[in-house]
Amino acid sequence: MRDTQRSRPLTRRRYLAGTGVLGAALLAGCTGGNTETTAADSGGTPATDAATTTSGAKPSTGAASHAAALAPVGDVSLDSVPERVFTLYNQYADMLVAIGHGDAVNSMFVPEMAGPTMNRYYERLDGVTFEWEGLPNPYNDFSKEFLYSLDSDLHLLDPAWAVTQEGWSESDVAEITENLGPFFGNFYSGTHASPPEPYAERYQYYDLWEIFDRVAALFDERERYERLAAVHEDLLATIEADLPPESERPTAVRVTLGDGQFWTYHLNRPGFWLADTRPLAATDAFGSETWDGLWGSVGYETMAEADPDVILHLWGVTPRYEMAAIRERLRSHPVGSDLAAVENDRVYAQGMRYQGPLMNLFQIEMTAKQLYPERFGEWPGYEDGEPYPEIPAGERLFDRARVADIVTGD
Repeated sequence: MRDTQRSRPLTRRRYLAGTGVLGAALLAGCTGGNTETTAADSGGTPATDAATTTSGAKPSTGAASHAAALAPVGDVSLDSVPERVFTLYNQYADMLVAIGHGDAVNSMFVPEMAGPTMNRYYERLDGVTFEWEGLPNPYNDFSKEFLYSLDSDLHLLDPAWAVTQEGWSESDVAEITENLGPFFGNFYSGTHASPPEPYAERYQYYDLWEIFDRVAALFDERERYERLAAVHEDLLATIEADLPPESERPTAVRVTLGDGQFWTYHLNRPGFWLADTRPLAATDAFGSETWDGLWGSVGYETMAEADPDVILHLWGVTPRYEMAAIRERLRSHPVGSDLAAVENDRVYAQGMRYQGPLMNLFQIEMTAKQLYPERFGEWPGYEDGEPYPEIPAGERLFDRARVADIVTGD
C-alpha cells in the first residue's frame, strides 16, 4: 500500500488554482440496484436551478493554458494537458474520447459493461475506439489509497459526491487535490438532486454539453468541443422541427426489468441523465410520480394500468442485459403479455444514462426513431452483442463522418 500522507510538491504542472478557491472552499467547513441513492438523497439546497449559460473556459493569462470553472470546485488551471485522468461515471470517459484524449483515462465505472457499450457506438465512427480492458472500477475500492495508486493528474469527479462516500470528508478531497491533482466534476446535475450541505451554497446545475465544454477547456480542446456542439445543435433542430403535436405523441416509460417489478425512470425531468429522452418530449406514463430516490419501482399490475405505447429498456445496449430474454420474460408473463408495447413489438433497447457527448448523439437518434418512426425513420432494431445498428445514410439524424473527423482530428 502506498503512503497516503506522502509529501508531493504542488508544481505548476500539477495544479494551479486560479484564486485559491478550491483549497480554501474545501477546507471551510446501477443497474438493477440503487447504487447512487445515498449520494443523491443527501441534504442541501443548490444556490440556483440554472447553470451559467456562458462557457466556463477561462482566458489565458500566460501563467496557465488549460483553465475552466465548474461548480462546486470553482476555478481550476493546469499548465499542461493531463496524461492520467481518473473517471468514475462514464460520461467523462466519453468526453475524453470525443476530444481525442481517451488514452488518458485510468479508471471507469464497471469497465466490462461501459467499455463495450461505448465501442458499440464508436463502431459507426471511422477511426474511433476506446481501449477499456484492464481499467479498474473505482466503485470496487473508492479510497484514498486507490487514488494514490492511480497517481492521476486530474480527477473528473464531483467532490460533493465524494464526501458522501464512506471514509471521505472535505479534508480528504483537499489532500488528494494537493498531493495529486484537482477534482473537476458535477454529479448532481444528473438529476438536479440536492448536493450535500457543505457544497449546497456554491452548487450549480449544468447540462451535459455545458460540462463537456468545461472539460474540453482543461485539455485546450474547445475547438473540437465547439464543432461537436454544432452537430448536437443541428440534431436538436432536426428533432424539434419534426416533433408531432403533444396530443399525437406516444406514452412511454423508461424502465429496467427486475424480478417481478420494473425499475422506473422519468423521461422529461431536468438533469443530464435524461439528455437523450427529454428532447423527444414523449408523454411520460409515470410523469406525475415522485420517488424518494433517483428512481422508483412498480409491479406488473401498475404497469398494466399505465399501459404505455412504448417501453424503453435502459441498459439494453449494454452487455448487462439481453433484450431477447427481456422480451421473452414479458411475453411469458400473464400480465406483461397483455401490455400494448409488448403486443405491438415496441419494447426497445436503450443505452446508458451515464452518457457523454458521443453517446448522447447516438442515443437521441435511437430514441427518436423508437418513439416516432413515422417522423424520423424506422428503428432497425438492436441485436444483442452487436454494434449500434447500421442506418442508411439518408435516414441518419447526424453525420457520422463529420463526427469521426472531429474526434480523430481531421
